[in-house]
Amino acid sequence: MSNLWAGRRDEARQRVEPLAVRMRPRTLEEVVGQEQILGEGRLLRRMIDADAVMSLILHGPPGTGKTTLAEVIASHTKRRFVRENAASVGVKRIREIIDDADRRLGESGRRTILFLDEIHRFTKSQQDVLLGDVERGLITLIGATTENPLFAVNSALISRSTLFRVESLSEDEIVEVLRRAIADKARGYGELNLEVTDEALRVWALKSEGDARRALTALEVGVLSSQQRRSGDGPIVIDEQTAEDSIQAKVAAYGEDGHYDAISAMIKSVRGSDPDAALYWIARMLDAGEDPRFIARRLAILASEDVGNADPRAMVIANSGWELVERIGMPEARITLGQLATYLALAPKSNAAYRAIDAALKDVAEGRVRPVPMFLRDKNSSPTAGAGGAGTRVRDLGGEAYEYSHNDEEGVTGQDYLGVPRTYYEPKETGAERALGERLREIRAIRARKGKGSQT
Repeated sequence: MSNLWAGRRDEARQRVEPLAVRMRPRTLEEVVGQEQILGEGRLLRRMIDADAVMSLILHGPPGTGKTTLAEVIASHTKRRFVRENAASVGVKRIREIIDDADRRLGESGRRTILFLDEIHRFTKSQQDVLLGDVERGLITLIGATTENPLFAVNSALISRSTLFRVESLSEDEIVEVLRRAIADKARGYGELNLEVTDEALRVWALKSEGDARRALTALEVGVLSSQQRRSGDGPIVIDEQTAEDSIQAKVAAYGEDGHYDAISAMIKSVRGSDPDAALYWIARMLDAGEDPRFIARRLAILASEDVGNADPRAMVIANSGWELVERIGMPEARITLGQLATYLALAPKSNAAYRAIDAALKDVAEGRVRPVPMFLRDKNSSPTAGAGGAGTRVRDLGGEAYEYSHNDEEGVTGQDYLGVPRTYYEPKETGAERALGERLREIRAIRARKGKGSQT
């Protein structure tokens, strides 16, 4: 009788389970995508086939099968599977899992996999309880996170784990997942008289953004809503419009990592003089709700860092663009950002000034601190204060006098302003910086000719 009731409970659960849960792969062969880690000869596939799975951290966007992959690994290696969420599991529960794993290993030799979702939320106290047994192999830890584990996961876990990136599914892979669900008689809609057009499948594949769970949910919504509308025993038809209606507007997966990844892509696109790519990444960020002032600020930094003196106007334009974005806000600020990004992308590039100040800062931090020569000090605080003003030759205590540049016919005295030979700024032969380079070479030649130049 107990088996009868258990069977009925299982049937009831299956009836209420979402399609995405019912269609979860049960074997490696059913897993769609992830060839970069599961393909023949790939590391994770070799580890699974050899039953040599050590602790893993699976990271990637939502809906890409991290939980499913952990379950498949447990099934393939015949290990017990325990699932917990790192944000809610307590130390007491971890101890229970470890004790049970130890008992099962001693009684039957069967090992245990502990799957921790949101592993980036794992606390130090939880680690202290678990990591020793993980290191000894008593329990196999598989963690899942949508964050970058190198930044979000504790170093103690990183050092004991192998990291695998789980990628979003391609549109073709999403279509394959949907077709399987449509054809599967046991878990999907194979028993229904269902007709889904290719156009409908492509709508879901595009708008799901590589998230199989989202695509299957859209299919389920489409089927359930269409069942109520059909007349008689005719087929359930899902066309392009029905597919559009059954899925929310395409939402770009962003998250904390996406914030940094997208701005990095935009900056590198502008630096690489690709206005089209820069515009796409800006649109991507704005669509995800990014603060336009953040984008404007980074473009202003880029104007100095990557354009520099190759186009001195870039910094002025970037500052104006930033101010406009602050004043007008969205949606109009998108126009200003577009104009600013395209200008900077097409501007000649030079990082010479950026490299120069960093080189000087390195000298200050690592080298001997150079005192300010007496003749260069503030005349109001120097021992020679009151000895003269602009246009006069103020002599320091050692006998060297400050030479007022405007009294020199060439406007360059050749005086040594640092005391040690250093060259920080090397203009590039790009844009307006070409002329600056010519002027700098001329100045250095004058100083060398007058016998006082140390920067040659």
